[in-house]
Amino acid sequence: MQPFLRPELAGFEAYHAPVWPEADRLDANENPHDLPEWLKNKLAYQFEQVQAANRYPQANPEALKAAIGEYCGVVPDLVSLGNGSDELIRSILIATCLGSRGRVLTAEPTFSMYSIIARTLGIPYHPLPRTADFAVDLDGLEAAIAHFDGIQVLFLANPNSPTANLLQPGAIERLRQLPVLVVLDEAYYEFSQYTSVPLLSEWPNLIVLRTFSKAFRLASFRVGYALAAPEYVSALEKVRLPYNLPGHSQLAALTALEHRDLLLSVIPEILCERQRLERFLSDFEQLRLYPSDANFLFVRLLGTDARTLHRQLAERGSLVRAVGGGLRITIGTPSENDRLIANLAALLSGRNGRHWP
Repeated sequence: MQPFLRPELAGFEAYHAPVWPEADRLDANENPHDLPEWLKNKLAYQFEQVQAANRYPQANPEALKAAIGEYCGVVPDLVSLGNGSDELIRSILIATCLGSRGRVLTAEPTFSMYSIIARTLGIPYHPLPRTADFAVDLDGLEAAIAHFDGIQVLFLANPNSPTANLLQPGAIERLRQLPVLVVLDEAYYEFSQYTSVPLLSEWPNLIVLRTFSKAFRLASFRVGYALAAPEYVSALEKVRLPYNLPGHSQLAALTALEHRDLLLSVIPEILCERQRLERFLSDFEQLRLYPSDANFLFVRLLGTDARTLHRQLAERGSLVRAVGGGLRITIGTPSENDRLIANLAALLSGRNGRHWP
């Protein structure tokens, strides 16, 4: 390894997503529906008429912050924008833990970027195991904060990924008492309809993360946002990269908010499809299906290797995610779900599930 590089990087792996070009993509928790053609045409017109390619984008997109604030019911001063939620996670860690100043705590299995970003920044990362039903071990969190000197930030996805569950009843009140910065990642808020945003005014050490990558169908544009007290927003603005959000991403997010009723109108269909898949998966004794509050399902296999089934499904045209000791299955379009049902039925029982109701 080159002597100028940090030696611990030798043990890291670059982030890669599996590529199965012919398979239905049920592995990334995206909205299965693309933008309508007329809306793409509107964006293309805006890119041509509004976006100057030779100019940097707005460094502080006030109009987008105001639109997000209106959508979330907060003032624009509580909004910080990021190139996806990943950049905001990174900025939070830079602002709180860098320079041997602090440690990160979370409950696993969970979103892998909390660990990846902490490790790449050289920040100590402490994952606590979740309970058997993937609830957060609140007593364990309190004990870890008391035991490890310098826990600064607690990351919790709500709903959690890959397990799809919301925090258990009573958890928020316990979390509010913790002497750390609590970051609640609400990437799937539009599907769960549960949010802690109204608590911002009375919970000063809370940051809520959201994204346009899931329900709003803008994954390729990489737009995330944080909602927090002005002091935290100011800190995030100081450590982010300049011009961090491309102009076309800003326009796309503004346009999505303008047409949010239309874009979010497919959520009832996705939730109905989730129920259909739940009914189907619950028929198999070799699968343990967990309750979901998001646009995906999590199953663990009894007596079958999850990675083997993952590969077999991909070969048949249904790409899901092997993670957390199980499979995370994004809810697709009805036809994609039909194919998934047929493929799972053939692999797990040999029966044809193509017309499963």
